[in-house]
Amino acid sequence: TATPDTASCVSTTAGKKQRILFLLAGTFTVTGTALAASVNLWFALIPAAVGANQLLMSAVGWCPMSKLLDRILPAPTF
Repeated sequence: TATPDTASCVSTTAGKKQRILFLLAGTFTVTGTALAASVNLWFALIPAAVGANQLLMSAVGWCPMSKLLDRILPAPTF
């Protein structure tokens, strides 16, 4: 079951954006790692880029994918 804190976060636009960002980062990391192990080692650059993006977000507070999602997700209506 979801805690009240989690439930309120998910219902907001910021909560949805955060979940999408985590979903994309996880998908790219797992896919890039699998491709690097099975197809070509150069695919290891995909999870490396995801990690570099996460470090950039932690250090500076700026994420290119979050800027893209700001344009895609509809603005909240109150």
